[in-house]
Amino acid sequence: MNQTLLPVTEVTCTPYDDQRPGTAGLRRKVAVFQQPHYLETFVEAVFRAASLPAGARLVLGGDGRYFNDEAIGRIAALAAAHGVSELVIGQHGLLSTPVASHLIRSRRADGGFLLTASHNPGGPEGDFGIKFNVASGAQAPEAMTDRIHELSRQVTRYRVAQLPPLDLARTGKIGLPGLSIEIVDSTADYAALMQGLFDFDAMASAIRGGLRLRFDGMHGVTGPYAKRIFCDLLGAGPESLLRAEPLPDFGGLHPDPNPVDAAELVAQSLAADAPDLLAASDGDGDRNMILGPHSFVSPGDSIAVMLAHHRHVPGYAGGVPGVARSMPTSRAVDVVAEALGLPCFETPTGWRFFCNLLESGRIGLCGEESFGTSSAHVREKDGIWAVLFWLNLLTVLGQPLPAILAAHWHRFGRHHYQREDYFIADAARASELVEELRASLPGLAGQSVPGTRILAADEFSYHDPVDGSVSDHQGMRVLLEDGARIVYRLSGTGTSGATLRVYLERHSRQPNAIAQPPEVVLKDLATLAARIARIAEITGVHEPQYRI
Repeated sequence: MNQTLLPVTEVTCTPYDDQRPGTAGLRRKVAVFQQPHYLETFVEAVFRAASLPAGARLVLGGDGRYFNDEAIGRIAALAAAHGVSELVIGQHGLLSTPVASHLIRSRRADGGFLLTASHNPGGPEGDFGIKFNVASGAQAPEAMTDRIHELSRQVTRYRVAQLPPLDLARTGKIGLPGLSIEIVDSTADYAALMQGLFDFDAMASAIRGGLRLRFDGMHGVTGPYAKRIFCDLLGAGPESLLRAEPLPDFGGLHPDPNPVDAAELVAQSLAADAPDLLAASDGDGDRNMILGPHSFVSPGDSIAVMLAHHRHVPGYAGGVPGVARSMPTSRAVDVVAEALGLPCFETPTGWRFFCNLLESGRIGLCGEESFGTSSAHVREKDGIWAVLFWLNLLTVLGQPLPAILAAHWHRFGRHHYQREDYFIADAARASELVEELRASLPGLAGQSVPGTRILAADEFSYHDPVDGSVSDHQGMRVLLEDGARIVYRLSGTGTSGATLRVYLERHSRQPNAIAQPPEVVLKDLATLAARIARIAEITGVHEPQYRI
């Protein structure tokens, strides 16, 4: 263990057994993290698993949710005791997830701690989270998170350095014995990154010419970035921003950019004088929702349209080597990739599975159904980036958003898509459902169902083409002879109970079918999905809480 010139205290503790990180770190209720030694035990396990070099440089920041600033101070004290020599911390403790990934890469840091529970609610009664990103800016790989969990159950002591209170409001360097802390205004770094990818002159000209933008920050971390880019650099008026002030409780909102939780933005898109582009991002800035006048762009359609027109955007004019989507995500991008002669990879849910493909140069764009899209510019999904991509497309193509969508569907057909979320308070019931469904899969193939037959049923297993690792039990699939698809998966982002996600998809090429809304086209498929899994019978839940 590296020595430090700061005074260090050794603390004894009892390890916890519930610190297994999910697909994006450890998420628990704030009250859980406030238990004695809970945060320190987990962070200590991360340091032991990461095996950082002597004099390491780390990035540290979060989405501003309740407990963010206190956690930063406590993690900084642990870092100093572990011999970390440099910390780069976001001003006011704020760093969006994609910006943290960018800073890790641009500052050549050895990793970074991101304090976020993403789209989960905040405040004293809400959720908190910690994840560790490695030197590439990517989320810790599965082998490392497994090791973190193993080590967390063995931590009986940890060391903390005695640090003075940190002034996170003032940018600049703080020099301490053996430790340099830099408080950075990351909006400038991020804006420069975006200016290298998109045509800011053309977008600013379009805004001066009357193109109207409306962005909802949902009181998450993206407000300052949105103000710097959309208002200061592109010239959009202050009325273009909604809820742009980061708040510890997100203003009581569920900061998830989807049609249910961002209903106010959806209502504005349906108004007679709707803006040309409406968008929202989530608590930590990695998710996005895209809307136009009387139009909702599903995440699957969004990545598909981006790929179809990527050469119109300066940062991608030279083309991309390939594209990837998570398995439950709409297969709309597959059709575009085939037409362009590009490889399309299907991965498990979890952004870290894209990172090997990005690092190896196999892909340049990627997306998932839970409102996440991004490219090789960082190793996380990026909400503001997605909004700028669509704004650049509107500018270059010279068409309104609904016309861009209609033209895309005319060329490639429409993948009607819907996700149904069943919240099951009793997690044991959810596990029972999954086990019974898994056992029934071999007998489903060949069964007749209304209007068609079941072609195949299986459980998705991923073989990583880069490192050869295998990830099993990544969602169950039911494929129908008419091309429709049902996918079942338990979500890993909640902090209590369990959420069963059911994904429904049907590809349509006939104009009359394309014009129909997804809830009409997929109604029979939703009924079939609930019947196959016996959702109501096993869990007592008769209707999904969300249909997105």
